[in-house]
Amino acid sequence: MDRELLEKPFEPGQVKQRVGTFGSTLDYIEGHAVIRRLNEAFDGKWSFEILEHRILEEKDEVIVLGKLAADGVVKTQFGSSRITRAKETGEIISIADDMKAAGTDSLKKCATLFGVGLYLYQEKGSRTPANGVAGPAPGDGRNRLGKSDPGNGGNGGNARITNRQLNYIVNLGKNLGMNSKDLDQESIETFGTKIAYLTVHDASAYIERLKMKAM
Repeated sequence: MDRELLEKPFEPGQVKQRVGTFGSTLDYIEGHAVIRRLNEAFDGKWSFEILEHRILEEKDEVIVLGKLAADGVVKTQFGSSRITRAKETGEIISIADDMKAAGTDSLKKCATLFGVGLYLYQEKGSRTPANGVAGPAPGDGRNRLGKSDPGNGGNGGNARITNRQLNYIVNLGKNLGMNSKDLDQESIETFGTKIAYLTVHDASAYIERLKMKAM
């Protein structure tokens, strides 16, 4: 695994910007650039698959759980996309395209767990990114790849799980009839560690996983 290549900052022209939910400028990397980086780092020997998916028409959103495997390491993350509707009629245009967008979002999030584009999650003002534009800090609940990070408790994505996240996971587990041992076992199977040692980023993903189970 070429970690230096995986974590290498992207060229300024590859870092795109969009306006976030609260008017802030968010930096993100397009899916094809992430795929190219994975191909370079793993010589094309990696795989990605969708493990679960949900279509939430009442919320105009599709959600998927994707798995990225490379060099004997497996990472899972959720991805989402808005359901695209025709402006005049409100009819759904293409769920397949919306699922594809959610899958790309999941792939990009999985790739950050290998270090791809992870520097874009830096705290605001701590270091200027490659494109010279500082965006919102991870603690505001939004990541810099253009999607939300539910449950982020105000730390960078690699910081240790917060007490708020831990309590939320325990409460979700109780509602699902899962005790601490059950939750730890699922966390180990999914993220390779017990709940207490999850990162903020993985804790957010675990929260979404449990919420999907509760649907």
